[in-house]
Amino acid sequence: MSKPISDQTVLITGAGRGLGAALARAFAAQGARVAINYRQSKEAAEALAAELGVHTQAFQADVTDPDQVRTMIADIAATLGPVDTVVHNALADFKFDGDARGRLDTLSWDDFARQSRTAVGGALNLVAALRPHFTAQQFGRVICIGSNLVQNPVVPYHDYTAAKAALLAFTRTASKDLGPDGITVNMVSGGLLRTTDASAATPEAVFDAIASMTPLRQVTTPEDLADAVLFFAAPWSRAVTGQNLIVDGGLVCG
Repeated sequence: MSKPISDQTVLITGAGRGLGAALARAFAAQGARVAINYRQSKEAAEALAAELGVHTQAFQADVTDPDQVRTMIADIAATLGPVDTVVHNALADFKFDGDARGRLDTLSWDDFARQSRTAVGGALNLVAALRPHFTAQQFGRVICIGSNLVQNPVVPYHDYTAAKAALLAFTRTASKDLGPDGITVNMVSGGLLRTTDASAATPEAVFDAIASMTPLRQVTTPEDLADAVLFFAAPWSRAVTGQNLIVDGGLVCG
């Protein structure tokens, strides 16, 4: 079974700003009903919802809390309709600043756990809450946002990258478990994006250096990544699951 994006209700976690906002705009432009999830960015999320129109609403929930996730899913179903596609974009607070990054001699397990709790724990909570509806309709799309740092840790952001690697493993194992119910689970992994709140601390020289190393000679934007995410929600990807699409201008191959 497949559904055009225009017939879907799409939940995007961490969508109040940055990449999440670009994702919301991309899905709204395709006619989807869009649920903008936020944890703290209430003002930004509500402003974005107002910008995108009556088929878009903002919903507060901490994805690491399964009770909050279940309540949010029920609220979305009551207002926009049951969720068909979820894009798990939520990120624990993090800044891409190579000079200020956590080092192996200063990081603790708590740093790793905090990143993993949002990345993997959030995905688990979302899947658990959405699976009954997905299974009942024999259709569902789960799209996780990853990072090309897993394949090419050019800057060793240890805690962040380990969490994204674990999320990639979850993407692949979940696809095996959920596939018989018509549910696909895929990942889209960007490089450093120009520019989001998380990458705002990155010096321009670093952006320029990355651009010079990519075949396309440019740094990926949030809009570039959002367009790739649309593929995994669209009917064209109906036979694709358990995959990781790297969207970084060709910097990482394979």
